Amino acid sequence: MSDRPLPRTSTPVDERQALLDLVRKTAAELRREPVEDIRVALDSALDRDLGLDSLARVELLHRLEQMFAVTLPDSTLQLAETPRDLLAALHAARATAGTPRLAARSSPAAAETVAGEPSDACTLLEVLDWHVRAHPDVTQIRYLSDGGEEEISYAGLHGGAAAVAQRLQREGLMPRQTVAIMLPTCPEYFYTYFGILLAGGIPVPIYPPARLSQIEDHVRRHTGILTNAQAGILVTVKEAMPVARMLEANVPGLRRVLAIGEPEGTHGRFAAVPVSADDVAFIQYTSGSTGNPKGVVLTHANLLANIRAIGAAIRITPRDVFVSWLPLYHDMGLISAWLASLYFGNPLVVMSPLAFLARPERWLWAIHRNRGTLTAAPNFAYELCLKRVDDSQLEGLDLGSLRLMANGAEPVSPDTLERFLARFGRYGLERGALAPVYGLAESTVGLLCPPMGRGPLIDCIRREQFMSHREALPAPDNDPNPLRFVACGRPLPGHEVRVVDEAGVELGERVEGRLEFKGPSATSGYYRNSEETEHLFDDGWLDTGDRAYMAEGDVYVTGRVKDIIIRGGRNIYPHELEEAVGVLPGVRKGCVAAFGSRDAKTGTERLIVLAETRLTGAEDRESVREAIYRTTMDILGEPPDEVVLAPPHTVLKTSSGKIRRAASRDLYEAGLIGSRAPAVWRSLIGLGGRFVLLWARRRAARAGSMLYRAYVWTLFWLFTPVVWFATALLPRPRWAWAVGRAAARLFLKLSGCPLVVRGAENLPHDGASVLVANHASYIDGLVLMAAVPSQFSFVAKRELGERFVSRIYLRRLGAEFVERFDARQSVEDAHRLANAASRGKSLAFFPEGTFSDLPGLLPFHLGAFVVAARARVPIIPVAIRGSRTLLRGDRWIPKRGVVVVTVGEPIAPREETADTFAAATELRDAARKIIARACGETDLGPVAVSNRTPSAGS
Repeated sequence: MSDRPLPRTSTPVDERQALLDLVRKTAAELRREPVEDIRVALDSALDRDLGLDSLARVELLHRLEQMFAVTLPDSTLQLAETPRDLLAALHAARATAGTPRLAARSSPAAAETVAGEPSDACTLLEVLDWHVRAHPDVTQIRYLSDGGEEEISYAGLHGGAAAVAQRLQREGLMPRQTVAIMLPTCPEYFYTYFGILLAGGIPVPIYPPARLSQIEDHVRRHTGILTNAQAGILVTVKEAMPVARMLEANVPGLRRVLAIGEPEGTHGRFAAVPVSADDVAFIQYTSGSTGNPKGVVLTHANLLANIRAIGAAIRITPRDVFVSWLPLYHDMGLISAWLASLYFGNPLVVMSPLAFLARPERWLWAIHRNRGTLTAAPNFAYELCLKRVDDSQLEGLDLGSLRLMANGAEPVSPDTLERFLARFGRYGLERGALAPVYGLAESTVGLLCPPMGRGPLIDCIRREQFMSHREALPAPDNDPNPLRFVACGRPLPGHEVRVVDEAGVELGERVEGRLEFKGPSATSGYYRNSEETEHLFDDGWLDTGDRAYMAEGDVYVTGRVKDIIIRGGRNIYPHELEEAVGVLPGVRKGCVAAFGSRDAKTGTERLIVLAETRLTGAEDRESVREAIYRTTMDILGEPPDEVVLAPPHTVLKTSSGKIRRAASRDLYEAGLIGSRAPAVWRSLIGLGGRFVLLWARRRAARAGSMLYRAYVWTLFWLFTPVVWFATALLPRPRWAWAVGRAAARLFLKLSGCPLVVRGAENLPHDGASVLVANHASYIDGLVLMAAVPSQFSFVAKRELGERFVSRIYLRRLGAEFVERFDARQSVEDAHRLANAASRGKSLAFFPEGTFSDLPGLLPFHLGAFVVAARARVPIIPVAIRGSRTLLRGDRWIPKRGVVVVTVGEPIAPREETADTFAAATELRDAARKIIARACGETDLGPVAVSNRTPSAGS
């Protein structure tokens, strides 16, 4: 498309026709068709009818602003679906002509009194705490927007996150549960991410919905992701609530959708949840199929290891300034830009991706005004700056402050690097600052980085030798058609890479194979996807899914393993072919996919070139097809097996614009090329119908749940009087226990809650013992009675002995009551219980003494173990799993579930241990280890937990 300034007109009489003419001209240039052949109406769909993708829209809006002398809102790029929408945006822009554009700061975002780094921190929460203690008022984030700029200090970040954490816990978030973040780049994103961590949850970033025409695909893809993630809460913006409601209806277990900015009611304090280095810090879903989502599990240890390694490689200090527009739902923006800046104490200057796409020069001017030293972007962003930024918009620009401008996250084009340096070197950009890098989510984010200050290193190699034998031999200077690859650098400190063949044997210098890595940043696998996790590992090494070769210490990435086409023993790399075909007349640029399709007859792959075109005439299409054949011959030395010309929006792409070659191949092999996408209104009707159906099912499920609650409470009030009177009238505790056990087993069975008892053979048949069990619910006593055939006397708090109903019932069962608050009486009770055990009485304790609303094994009191040590009787450890699900401590709402009771082997006090306290401690630790392993909840150890619910059994 031409970059020449367009004639301006702002006459209201003809602005509608002028707009339509401009849209027609832009579409004609994109489609390489005569203007008179393009039909445009006010309600023509920009994407479906005219074939204008996101980058083409950027060009169109740029031209509209020139023609009508206005500044359109950034949201126009996302919201405008038709020329009528563009016309409305023009009118709105005139009405707000005085509104300031994206903040233009004249003073640099220099670091303020930050010294040192949190080198001892084991989690991101400890990193933030360190900064809050050291310099709470220092600015960590500067958010740029059309309305000005907003600064967030370390204390402000913590305060905002604490408010989010309190709200999440109020909505029922439990530790280690996942929370989806469907937010654009905004200050609330930062608060939400850390708020989830503070509340003990696991953040799952997903991208927010873009245009109306993409809603169906958005809902379909994210339904698979959220189902796999088992997200219980989704945080989004008010504008996206309709889509969020559709996801809520489609995703089982997604019980709550929260919109930022909603009234939150009374604020309180959140309950602190212990977080360790091995806890999950977030799950990054990589672009993949909707049916088999791959969520990369990353712990706090992974994140901090990668951040520290990146910092060491590029020598980050608090004096650096990172300028970013990268989306926060992607690891490059979240980790490389934000979390690394948070760790090292350097300020982050951030704007939304939409602001960059609408006006790419904003990125460059933000670097200039804030004296940015670090920045990063995918290759397409550099191309966008080359094509969409006029020289007139760069007058006075100075990029001399940059010491690192990273190019990564997608294949790096040697041509892009050279042209970007040639143009922006005039504005102070040093060659050594531009650095191709490589990373992947499975390695947290970063893996390879070149030496600082070296600049791009481009390798020219012999094409035929490489394609036939995988040998990357340097090409002579007079080679007319060499292959060119960019060096992505060397492994980050503490990380290793290797290149191996199909058998896993490491290859030598300049031989291409699969790239593998290992190091402290490596993920443990994919969330709830054992099949893909198994394929990821190779004897301790992780498969990147990319092919590469090594030369003089540098790694040259050549392409994706699954994307490379093997045809007649030759490796064909689709990226280069797609670029060449994409610039042919009649072909939509960036809308070409080259892939291999298995041919059973020949035993090799057929080379398929799928290209989008708007041309409909037989002669025109044949001309394009012949051009593609010629281009393929020029590059590969042989023609493609088939050229498929398809209508716009056939070639499938990821949310970031990458070609989904495997998905496009599946479309081709299914014979679906050319099938017209349904109209937006049909998609919305279909989504609405499914939403109503799922909403009805969910309502029915809630009604069933309410009926179940009523049924269980009816059972309870029918059972309780009968069991109480029977127990009160029976003369012997053993008989009362038998009646209670039979009633408890029948109650669980009628409630639809199966009881599974494991290790029952470990229960003693004679002699006294002390049974200790974890405590998670009010029904744990009932569960123990149902699981244990022989009588044990519960040890209960004295207060229960003061109430008529509980006193009669527990005494008939042989319970022992103890004092919890009077220290002297507690000591006397311990002696009394030890004497009872010595005389042959078996006791049952809940050594936690209470239970929490939040899952987790609380600290054990020593009382039960002191009794066992003094009486020289064994401890019987019992783990109860599932009772918390049946009845939560903070909610009297019964639910169905399976209860598993695991009885461990008896633990006898050691004969040689004379010290009662030492013996009790030894028994406690041994019993706790067994219970923690079987109860299915996090071992909270000595950490205090708030919001505890008192219960019987100390």
